[in-house]
Amino acid sequence: METKTFADLGLSPKVQAAVTAAGYVNPTPIQAAAIPVVLTGRDVLGIAQTGTGKTASFVLPMIARLESGRARARMPRSLILAPTRELAAQVAQSFEKYGVNHKLQLALLIGGVSMDDQVKKLDRGVDVLIATPGRLLDHFGRGRIMLMGVEILVIDEADRMLDMGFIPDIEKICKLLPTRRQTLFFSATMPAEITRLVNQFLNDPVRIEVAKPATTAATITQRFVYCANGEDWAKREVLRDLIRNGNVKNAIIFCNRKRDVAVLHKSLAKHGFNAGALHGDMEQSARTETLDKFRNDEIMLLAASDVAARGLDIPDVSHIFNFDLPWAADDYVHRIGRTGRAGREGQSISLVSPDDLKFVKDIEKVTGETAVWLGDPPTEEDIAGAGKRRRGRGGRVASDKFSKPHRGSREARHSDTPRVNGVAPAPREVPARRETPARREAPLPEAANARDSAGPAQRAAEPRHRSGRPKPAERRPERERPRREEQPQPRFDEPRRAEPQRSATRAPTSDAWTDEPRAPRRGRPTERQPEARDAAKDQKAPPPRKTNERLGFEENVPAFMRKSSRPLKVPGRG
Repeated sequence: METKTFADLGLSPKVQAAVTAAGYVNPTPIQAAAIPVVLTGRDVLGIAQTGTGKTASFVLPMIARLESGRARARMPRSLILAPTRELAAQVAQSFEKYGVNHKLQLALLIGGVSMDDQVKKLDRGVDVLIATPGRLLDHFGRGRIMLMGVEILVIDEADRMLDMGFIPDIEKICKLLPTRRQTLFFSATMPAEITRLVNQFLNDPVRIEVAKPATTAATITQRFVYCANGEDWAKREVLRDLIRNGNVKNAIIFCNRKRDVAVLHKSLAKHGFNAGALHGDMEQSARTETLDKFRNDEIMLLAASDVAARGLDIPDVSHIFNFDLPWAADDYVHRIGRTGRAGREGQSISLVSPDDLKFVKDIEKVTGETAVWLGDPPTEEDIAGAGKRRRGRGGRVASDKFSKPHRGSREARHSDTPRVNGVAPAPREVPARRETPARREAPLPEAANARDSAGPAQRAAEPRHRSGRPKPAERRPERERPRREEQPQPRFDEPRRAEPQRSATRAPTSDAWTDEPRAPRRGRPTERQPEARDAAKDQKAPPPRKTNERLGFEENVPAFMRKSSRPLKVPGRG
């Protein structure tokens, strides 16, 4: 195959001069294949392993295409989306390096920095806008940017966008852009979701695939170390030995969790190593400062999360350590791709706990290489039981040999007792419950003794509660209550009186406690005998009630509802 130079790719003289000044002569395979196609204006789908120069394959032709034209306020001419702040800042550095002979306006929209400075740059007009999806949508929602003038769209590290959950944001941004644009799509792997995104937003793209997806560079030596004790403190001891005895110039140490990054950094500093930390919970200024120190060899070891696993171009990293094996095999490819870049040699060493053996199998399937072990490899028994041990609280492995029981459990009360000269003290005897003399000397009742000596037939014949329990043999005699006799209740409108002795016979019209006949009431009718009813009809009607006579109901009527004896005054009459 004929070797090409940058002069053969059709770049403009200014861009070619900048590349020569940077010290590059021969392009990488992805650059040689992608740059001529991008210059023609067609959509490109670039698939290549990390560390092969994908950033320059779209930066150089974009600068050449943006030489003509002028930027307008709040309307960028090109847009580059990156998954992390570090990767976006690195792309901005590439534009500054290769665009030294051009007067292109550049803006970087990332989180963790002042929005006012970003707004000022947007108001002046930018040719190249580099942003993370979240901050770009934030500016758009505030009305500070318009995307209808974008001519070129670049989506870098698309598979990382998928892992970080940015695909809905990418779809939203693509719908805000003009349909007539050039789209450049770069990824190291092609999951099904990425393929759907390509079919939706790319127009007849040229597929450029220079290496098998998710393959590692041939210049990287990969090794695995089996840690039979999977506890973090044991893995930290193994890591320190590897750093001291491995001729390590500088290294990036990857952990799965941000809290583990902080603990590892503190442990390395405690043991005298020149180390720094990089994870997503840090302030942006601290992240940038730590990364610059590592690039300038002021920091030897960098404990990092996967925020440093994608796209960071640190030219001379000698070692990559995986303190934790990544949960996804594709992330392993990106992690170790931070070393062995641009044809240099590098080494990657991964610490494997018994629970991580299942991840080793996935890595072997993706890379197509068999794991090579440093020291004693895991036994067949370990491999067969990989992933079967349960992890308890705080990520501890719940095994009898390497873990401690929970502090509140019964095992912890007996296993965590202090030892003197390696001998555990005798367990404390719990005193038996003391009985009072009255309780100890009190004899059982005779009924209870008789019941204990009774046979099954006698016990079955005993009276029982509804719940099935037998009733006690001796019960307290219930207090006899006098039976309530049928007594006529006093009327509701009559006062209570002391009840006199009743007579055996009672006249129908006589009261219950007097011998005099009861006077007829003006209220509700009472039951009378037929003779009394006929006599009541013959009686004359009662005389009319006097005006000043008041009933009990009228006494409770408010004053404004009572009838007035005065005549009403009519307006207009004297």
